[in-house]
Amino acid sequence: MDKDQEDEIVCLESFFLNDNYQLTTFTFGSQVLELFCLHSASTDFDLTGQLVWPGAVILNEYLSKNAEMLRGLSVIELGSGVGVTGVLCGRFCNKVVMTDHNDEVLKILKKNIDLHSSFEDLPCSDLVAEKLEWGNSEQINAIMQRYPEGFDLVLGADICFQQSSIPLLFNTVKKLLQIRGEGKCKFILAYVSRAKMMDEMVINEALGHGLLTKEVPGTRSVVGNLGVIYEISL
Repeated sequence: MDKDQEDEIVCLESFFLNDNYQLTTFTFGSQVLELFCLHSASTDFDLTGQLVWPGAVILNEYLSKNAEMLRGLSVIELGSGVGVTGVLCGRFCNKVVMTDHNDEVLKILKKNIDLHSSFEDLPCSDLVAEKLEWGNSEQINAIMQRYPEGFDLVLGADICFQQSSIPLLFNTVKKLLQIRGEGKCKFILAYVSRAKMMDEMVINEALGHGLLTKEVPGTRSVVGNLGVIYEISL
């Protein structure tokens, strides 16, 4: 590849990248969070993690209303994006591991972790960012080795929007649940319905991986589309 071609590729990549992050205030119950995020979608679908999506709002409202269940726990979040759910959990949990597969998204995630770690008057737990691509055995094994004690909760908010990723998601979830064993860890998924085919696929993939899915009563809400909280376990 010659120099002109390399320059052209760099220019194309920069065209797709929007890092005009704004410090934004979010309120969930009594918890007020400030995070850097975008207010409009990037042109690159792979950078959806730069936004706070409706499913994260649903999950955070649910967690803020049930904050006592988080106290003292260790959690891992899949597809953390800018970290709005992980940061909220940091107010109550002992350890919060936030993950994403995209390097650009990890940059803003770490920036938000640094922002909240600097607030000495806030009861933030140990907040950590890790790279994790669903279905990537090497990365999954690395996390399992770093956290051999496992987690009390696996969290995910608005992370089901590509059909090809759903089997990989549940492959990853099952491995994380198996660290603790049956009944000792559960996956809390804030799901927003956007296509009937995806609705069915999520339930069927969980079942195909030997996982039990329960809708949490009273969590249905309309955020443009129907949203709901699922509890998924071995």
